[in-house]
Amino acid sequence: QEQLVESGGGLVQAGGSLRLSCATSGRTFSSYGMGWFRQAPGKEREFVATISWTGFITHYADSVKGRFTISRVNAKNTVYLQMNTLKPDDTAVYYCAAGARAYYSGSSDPQRYDYWGQGTQVTVSS
Repeated sequence: QEQLVESGGGLVQAGGSLRLSCATSGRTFSSYGMGWFRQAPGKEREFVATISWTGFITHYADSVKGRFTISRVNAKNTVYLQMNTLKPDDTAVYYCAAGARAYYSGSSDPQRYDYWGQGTQVTVSS
């Protein structure tokens, strides 16, 4: 059983940056592909970014491509989301997820993830 804990959210002005972290408690972190998703008020949860178990394969939603970077350090059981040039539309609760079925190349499909964190709020003011 994996437990995921996100941190690094907060309030930032448009154009600013934040780095989210997601630490896992299990010993099998490198067995999972990892993903970041977000949910804004009144909207469905949406895919943001994903990374394979090696860290060599990443995919991004078109809305964040070129601004966000996902990375992982398996020795620290941690995945990161560096968010630059933030926009008010990026305001949401951000969730990290771990999935064995996202192992090889990551995945944008939330159904492929087995474990989810509790979320961290990101608010971007205009």
